[in-house]
Amino acid sequence: MAATEEQQFPLPKILTYPASAPPSLIAQGAEGRLYKTTHLESGLPCALKFRPSKPYRHPILDARLTKARIAAEAKVLDKCYREGVPVPAVYALDAATGWMMIEWVEGRPVRQGINDWLGERPTEDAPAVEEDETPFVDLMKRIGEAVGNLHRTGVIHGDLTTSNMMLKPWAPSQSSTESGDKAKVVEGDVVLIDFGLATQSSSDEDRAVDLYVLERAFASTHPRAERLFDHVLESYKHAFKKAPSVLIKLEDVRMRGRKKSMLG
Repeated sequence: MAATEEQQFPLPKILTYPASAPPSLIAQGAEGRLYKTTHLESGLPCALKFRPSKPYRHPILDARLTKARIAAEAKVLDKCYREGVPVPAVYALDAATGWMMIEWVEGRPVRQGINDWLGERPTEDAPAVEEDETPFVDLMKRIGEAVGNLHRTGVIHGDLTTSNMMLKPWAPSQSSTESGDKAKVVEGDVVLIDFGLATQSSSDEDRAVDLYVLERAFASTHPRAERLFDHVLESYKHAFKKAPSVLIKLEDVRMRGRKKSMLG
């Protein structure tokens, strides 16, 4: 009989208490699994990130890698949180057994909000310009500000996409007053998530590559709104005083990207 996922990737026993409300699997990737659970009390939801052991790696090497990666991610998140970058707070971790509990961010991925704004029509059949795109431009500015604050702390995300950003709902007083207003789908504070590939660096090159990854991801995921990406960069400049040199380097990175595309 084939082993169940719980048997293949067993959580440490401390994380399965109480048995009446076990963690719920939300997503899984090559390196880790994400669960929704609670921390300390039932009223405090949190996200549990767990890196199960890899049977194809030597046990000692696997244990060292798991411990180092969870500890590094928690360190980066804690640094960002303390310096005012919009990221989830770290509640608890055990690097030796490969798990970390962080704040559960309510809301929806930025990717979903943008797609809801743009609608489901194919690119060729949809207008490139909205009648009133101010709420969408405001979202682009919030994204740029969040990334600028991240780079200000000396942290490189490593996988900036609209899937790795959340729209955390505003208080009712900040939201649109009109019921059913289209603007609501792009409302909320931008929170950066998934720092599994993050590193600490103050290099303009590394920051430029981070921006380039976001730019290319935006172009491939939301091509109808690609022309508005400049608002991300403009807001980035206001949030990060060293942005001008990063944006000069971004031009170099773009040029290398074009050459690579031409050469295959």
